[in-house]
Amino acid sequence: MRDGQISLRLLDWYDTAARDMPWRVGPAARAAGQRPDPYRTWLSEVMLQQTTVAAVKAYFTRFTALWPSVADLAAAADGDVMAEWAGLGYYARARNLLACARAVMRDHAGVFPGTVEGLLTLPGIGPYTAAAIAAIAFDQPAVVVDGNVERVMARLYAVQTPLPRAKPDLIAHAARNTPSHRPGDYAQAVMDLGATICTPRNPACGFCPLLGLCAAQTQGIAAELPRKLAKPEKPTRAGRVWVARRPDGAILLERRPERGLLGGMLAFPGDAWDGATAGAPFDADWQAVGEVRHTFTHFHLVLQVLTTTATANPNRGEYLHPRPSDLPTLMRKAYDLAFADSSPR
Repeated sequence: MRDGQISLRLLDWYDTAARDMPWRVGPAARAAGQRPDPYRTWLSEVMLQQTTVAAVKAYFTRFTALWPSVADLAAAADGDVMAEWAGLGYYARARNLLACARAVMRDHAGVFPGTVEGLLTLPGIGPYTAAAIAAIAFDQPAVVVDGNVERVMARLYAVQTPLPRAKPDLIAHAARNTPSHRPGDYAQAVMDLGATICTPRNPACGFCPLLGLCAAQTQGIAAELPRKLAKPEKPTRAGRVWVARRPDGAILLERRPERGLLGGMLAFPGDAWDGATAGAPFDADWQAVGEVRHTFTHFHLVLQVLTTTATANPNRGEYLHPRPSDLPTLMRKAYDLAFADSSPR
């Protein structure tokens, strides 16, 4: 009975407390018969991987204005999509985004599969994303488990096993509570609860719709869960980038390899930090103007920035007139340092 009460209480709470998001069909609109667009659901879920809602909203709005349907996105130029993705990070997502859109058009006549199994056949869609699309867009009772859901389940059932070892138990608890009625709204309700009330620090237990059903709250240990294994300290790497600008304002850039760090993105020629040892793109009086720092998933980076006015043909890359916003965050930091007096904002 307790498990059934959890989904009922969450859905009642969601009906009045659902967050307003540009990709979401809210509970009132859904009750009135409006159905979520699988394309918008998919796009938002891919963007939200490893990224905050606040960061994604502007990107989502811009993407759907430029490419309002999966057919539009599938027909887009790779460089245009990568440029619009710049700054959002985890750039393999953008490459998979294009591959997936084109697979939907090529293999599924422009219609997203409506099951977890079908969605898993598409490029870049893993178990979480497939479950989220199936539940939210197609109202399938798929078990949706992200970091918010893990935290809520760990507290509801006072799971003491640390993550990631606790994942199977947390998925089982999530499955037990996933209802056949309104599974899409339920999935979003649990995520909203984790994002707004059952937060990582200082959970607002007094405002929780599940007050009285939560074992961790009853035991006074909600803020301690979920427990996590200690992460190893990230190493620090060092490297260089060479920033060359011609008198006409064109800047030397190269397209990163499709696989690897900043895959497919525009970048200044560099070496050392990513394992490359290519050296400067041409001989010149390069001037060190300082360092920029950036953190990737697995390491910290200190990057020396060297600049010059272009006077020779480079051995790699080409001269372009990019918008600074076309560059990934790391290269934008280098750009801003190199052109501190003239960088457009």
